[in-house]
Amino acid sequence: MATLYERLRADIVAAMKTRDTTTVLALRTADAAIQRASMDQVKPIDDNLVAGTLRKSVKNLADAKVEFQKGGRADLVAANEAEISLLEKYLPAGLDAARLDALVAAAIQATGAQTRKEMGKVIGALKQGPEAALIDFAQASRVIQARLP
Repeated sequence: MATLYERLRADIVAAMKTRDTTTVLALRTADAAIQRASMDQVKPIDDNLVAGTLRKSVKNLADAKVEFQKGGRADLVAANEAEISLLEKYLPAGLDAARLDALVAAAIQATGAQTRKEMGKVIGALKQGPEAALIDFAQASRVIQARLP
């Protein structure tokens, strides 16, 4: 089975052959972000790196879309929505609430966190875990806050 990165690269070639410039631009931008993240972190490109980078790109696009909506730029909102839906095809399904709750509980146990002031330790432990690329850290933050007094 092809990795996420191999699938993305193959789709770039396919989009180039069909002369789909919008898709080519979006996928090449994602490819560049993945390669930059690989160099910055001095890690080889694997599915976790690809998924994490694509999630970050989708989040940035969603944030920009909100700003474009405030500015009344319907054309840019539509372009961002199209790019978000294109990139989301490459993302694995996120963690369900029960699995995230279990990971948070394990991280709290491992770090020995007692209060919300120690939330950073728990987030750090979650980021070091093997499922870090699948975690929505905004949702994880809410779960941690609910568990810590």
